[in-house]
Amino acid sequence: MQEFKDKVAVITGAASGIGRGIAERCAQEGMKLVLADIEEAALVQTERELRTAGATTIAVQTDVSKAGDVEALAQVARKSFGAVHLLFNNAGVGAGTTIWKSTLVDWEWVMGVNLWGTIHGIRTFVPIMLNQNTECHIVNTASIAGLISGSGFGVYKVTKHGVVSLSETLSCELAERNAKIKVSVLCPIWVRTRILDSERNRPAELQNAPAGSMIPEDEAGFEAINQAIQAGISPQQVAECVFEAIRDERFYILTHPESKLLIEKRMQDILQDHNPS
Repeated sequence: MQEFKDKVAVITGAASGIGRGIAERCAQEGMKLVLADIEEAALVQTERELRTAGATTIAVQTDVSKAGDVEALAQVARKSFGAVHLLFNNAGVGAGTTIWKSTLVDWEWVMGVNLWGTIHGIRTFVPIMLNQNTECHIVNTASIAGLISGSGFGVYKVTKHGVVSLSETLSCELAERNAKIKVSVLCPIWVRTRILDSERNRPAELQNAPAGSMIPEDEAGFEAINQAIQAGISPQQVAECVFEAIRDERFYILTHPESKLLIEKRMQDILQDHNPS
């Protein structure tokens, strides 16, 4: 896809972080935007600010972990703009501690948003795009965590590995059918987002008692991660990488120069029969 003006983009997790950065870039390209997020106040503010800047947009409060919400989102998109050309399955959260200490509700919440949210997006929007028979592109937000091994953030990593595999399979299946839909998977490292503050959007029925979060067991570890995030690239830089990949029809979107070295380490472990490191 080379031309974006007047195309319709659906963006989940659009009220903050990477989603907000992508929404801003879509607006700059002259696209029509369907913004989805579970955080109502931030979503309303994002819609207002983008409209003030001249964008054509509509906001739909959406819990991507619920198939019905995603189906309703698609209905609004089609009713408002008649088509969907770009889908950004971007909504994501993090929670849990070690694999064995993460609670059942940690698993349910993170799997529901990160993996099931992407599944719901694909199952809902791919048939629409196929019926349109027009040039389309899907970008699924994973993470470098979906391409490497190591300790920590196990619940999050499981979902992101799942999103990578889901995206790879989808890309192959669409290519086999000569569909006009291209697929990319976004795998950033450190980005200035509020991922460590995901708990603000955690449903009451999936809360831990007492409330947990995606925080290491030691405060020093948490602070190191927080500092890495704050020193990371901006969501706007990520959006630039995303649009370059869409134009190039490139599947893997790696936003950091060190990504390939990290991925190569895991690949070498596999190929040389080494234990995960």
